[in-house]
Amino acid sequence: MPGKVADCLRTAELEPVERAALDQGTTVRRVRGYTLRVSAVPAVHRQLLARCRPLDGGQGLPAVPARRKGRRAYENRVGTPTP
Repeated sequence: MPGKVADCLRTAELEPVERAALDQGTTVRRVRGYTLRVSAVPAVHRQLLARCRPLDGGQGLPAVPARRKGRRAYENRVGTPTP
């Protein structure tokens, strides 16, 4: 997951399983920022993806293009969430 998404999720209230997945992730440094490699079942990734929905803006929050792009990239890696 992109670092912008990981930063957002670190400040959110998460379930214990989601928090454990983030804490056990491996940080990979890139030229600008980092990527967090998280090993978890797809259901946990979908939950994390749903929690970072505010990065798209809305609810009175401004949308920052880099964060929005990071969320879209993570969504493309995880796949479309199933209801």
